[in-house]
Amino acid sequence: MIPAAFDYVRPESVGAAVSALADAEAAGREAKVLAGGQSLLPLLRMRLAFPDLVVDAGRIPGLRGVRDDGDALVIGALTTHHEVLAEPLVRRHAGLLAAATATVADPAVRHRGTLGGSLAHADPAADLPAVALALDAELTAVGPAGRRTVPAREFFTDYLTTALAPGELLAEIRVPKYDGWGFRYEKFSRAAQAWALVGVAAAVRHGGGRIAEARIGLTSMGPTPVRAAAVEAALAGADTTEESVAQAASAAADGTRPAADLSGSAAYRAHLARVLTRRAVLAAAAGPA
Repeated sequence: MIPAAFDYVRPESVGAAVSALADAEAAGREAKVLAGGQSLLPLLRMRLAFPDLVVDAGRIPGLRGVRDDGDALVIGALTTHHEVLAEPLVRRHAGLLAAATATVADPAVRHRGTLGGSLAHADPAADLPAVALALDAELTAVGPAGRRTVPAREFFTDYLTTALAPGELLAEIRVPKYDGWGFRYEKFSRAAQAWALVGVAAAVRHGGGRIAEARIGLTSMGPTPVRAAAVEAALAGADTTEESVAQAASAAADGTRPAADLSGSAAYRAHLARVLTRRAVLAAAAGPA
């Protein structure tokens, strides 16, 4: 299909992008930011989005790349999935992010799609929002009032909705280092490259031969990505036997609101969450000590 008509600008600085977004907001016009386009363009073609203005941020300098910032990695919002995967710092210090990114769509999409674009789009069925939530990432936005940092747990507010104000641009993502943690990303899809019916991002830290701490993020289990808090609490101090992990994973669907659609019922998604959480935690627990 052909998108509805819209105005288009391609700013060459963060300040110019913020000004374009703020001016649109002041004029009562809806603006959308274009990064890699892998989420926005399909919505435009299917006429599921009708922006008055598209702000193409793809060529703004300084919003791409990964740098070491002591106890965390700072990743520019325009860093592509391929660049995330190719970055040794990510593989060394944030293995869960690398593992999940490797499952995103296909190579063509990974070469164009961006980490920031995926997070700002906030699709609860996407892989990376749940990973950002599980890893306690922080997202930095730039707007007319300056820069502010939003924890991932506060960033995803509703279906396809984030804490970004209409005049703000997502600039970077700060991911704490998880050296020595085991990790696993498990998801179940009806077909290759399709959206996951359920996905589980798991990171596990060992201590004294037991699970000292676990972080679990879930996709497709509500209108936003979900942190499986009940599972994390049950795993703290638990041994790594299949029985103990399965018992903890039985709480994976607690407090969630999975959708029911043609791909699967809410009960089926809850079942998948429990099964995939058990698999992901067992695999993560077998990782680095």
